[in-house]
Amino acid sequence: MGLTCLVLVGLIFLVWWVPNRGLQNIHPNLPNIVGIVVAALSGVAIFGTGLLVLTTALGKDIFFTRFMRLVVIKFLLPVIELVGRGLGIDKDSIRQSFIAMNNSLVISQRQKVKPDRVLVLLPHCIQLFDCEIKVTGDIHKCIQCGRCDIKGLVDIGRKYNIDISVATGGTLARKVIVEKRPKLVLAVACERDLTSGIKDCYPLPVIGILNNRPFGPCFNTTVDAFKIDDVLSQIIQK
Repeated sequence: MGLTCLVLVGLIFLVWWVPNRGLQNIHPNLPNIVGIVVAALSGVAIFGTGLLVLTTALGKDIFFTRFMRLVVIKFLLPVIELVGRGLGIDKDSIRQSFIAMNNSLVISQRQKVKPDRVLVLLPHCIQLFDCEIKVTGDIHKCIQCGRCDIKGLVDIGRKYNIDISVATGGTLARKVIVEKRPKLVLAVACERDLTSGIKDCYPLPVIGILNNRPFGPCFNTTVDAFKIDDVLSQIIQK
């Protein structure tokens, strides 16, 4: 994030410096005016980055948190991915950082949500591939055999009295969100799906939990139920 900020400041400086050679020919005060504007834009970029860092580090809603989520999701993420690609940084590492920052910004708002307005979205690959009972659409079909993580997630759903849905893909996930109309979504998925889901759902707050993929993507994946329980304990209105 800091490096991206410096790149932006450098680009802003170049936008000023290059035409500056000819600005004075238009009006003698024009280079100074453009310089002030450039300095102001650079200050905003540095100030905004500082706010993001403080909000993430302290876990507190300082101010402009919702607006900062917009800036991070819609504008900074593409730039950060571009800078990371140039430095040879793995895409998933960048996405993990983005998801962590998004989670910090959402949780820092200290928003308490009623259980019936919280939706937990799970990928279908959480269930064992060879299980004969498919829980897509209704997680309570699970017979609680304990072979996969569905059992623990059903228990969490009953503990907090929240809605848990299993989606087979992004299209179905969006359909579930439209139908349920939650106030906050807690989604479990891989880096790519979580990143795209967070972007697509804005301004709806989404907290992302990464799944574990011991057998590769989209096959018998797992999730740490304690992480889900910890997040829900912070956001559920009692």
